[in-house]
Amino acid sequence: MYARNQRVLLRHYLERGLSKAEIARELGVARRTVYHWIATGQLERELDDAPMRYAARPPVTCKVDPFRGILAARLAEYPKLSAVRLFEEIRAAGYAGGYTQVKDCVRQMRPTPVVEPVVRFETAPGHQGQADFAEFRLPWGKRYALVVVLGYSRLLWLQFYTRQTMLVLMRGLEDAFAYFGGVPANLLFDQLKAVIVDDEREIGGRLLENAEFMRFAAHWDFRVRACRPYRAQTKGKVERPIGYVRQGFFYGRTFLNDADLNAQALSWLAQTANRRLHRTTAEAPRLRFERDERVVLRPLAARPYRSLVATAHTPERSRPSQPPAMLHVERRPLAWYDRLTGVAR
Repeated sequence: MYARNQRVLLRHYLERGLSKAEIARELGVARRTVYHWIATGQLERELDDAPMRYAARPPVTCKVDPFRGILAARLAEYPKLSAVRLFEEIRAAGYAGGYTQVKDCVRQMRPTPVVEPVVRFETAPGHQGQADFAEFRLPWGKRYALVVVLGYSRLLWLQFYTRQTMLVLMRGLEDAFAYFGGVPANLLFDQLKAVIVDDEREIGGRLLENAEFMRFAAHWDFRVRACRPYRAQTKGKVERPIGYVRQGFFYGRTFLNDADLNAQALSWLAQTANRRLHRTTAEAPRLRFERDERVVLRPLAARPYRSLVATAHTPERSRPSQPPAMLHVERRPLAWYDRLTGVAR
């Protein structure tokens, strides 16, 4: 069977009116072969449906080929060596080519690290929540968003504050607990970092080392835990809601003031964030919360926590006292004192 492309060309050349000798020259065959194709009915045969097959391009030798063994050995020992460094090494070994060949060769030969599969796991309803601060910049100044998310349902709470202090953290968590209608058994914090207020000065500290916050946790009956997303115990479970808040709520909106900012945040939580179809759970956080998690949260405390830390306001400075009134001194001549004492001069 003759190739399909030959039959196509034969029919094409005959339709153009070429002679048998010209066709033979074009096809690179003998003239008798052309007559044989016509006599055996090659033109009347239907074209087969088999796909065209092309021969593989013959490999092109490169100047870097003799040095592939050196590159492979060096990359096997040091996978992160740069192409520039390897180019210098093989050039010292006699390579006379350019850098581009080395760069392309290194890109193909460099071993790719094995990506450890992330196995997500779920915590039981009411078992875990996560809290974190994030900094946002507004036309009237910096604001700090306190974000709290429940680990099972992914129900989200969010509010903005002017300062990132211990007192703000505690009051914000109380508002979040009221929003949830209960308290998770464990609350995770990013690196357990917080800011406490002492005599109106902000001092960084660890929550587990802060007696005030531990009293607060005991009052609301939850345990403090650290977010360590790269440890086996929490891999695939720590939520990252800050990016979602930035992209889904903050960017592209206009806010009038702090009150409007927080009002829009609560509206966004109710209408969008807690009603969306979560990518991991494939359920709306509000639906998952109402069905499974609300009833197992720990009850709210009977009263708000009475903080022992300094209040957020700055005491008024004492007003400077009025300068004392000038005393009037009566001036008298020395003779007056002589007469008073009875001394004659």
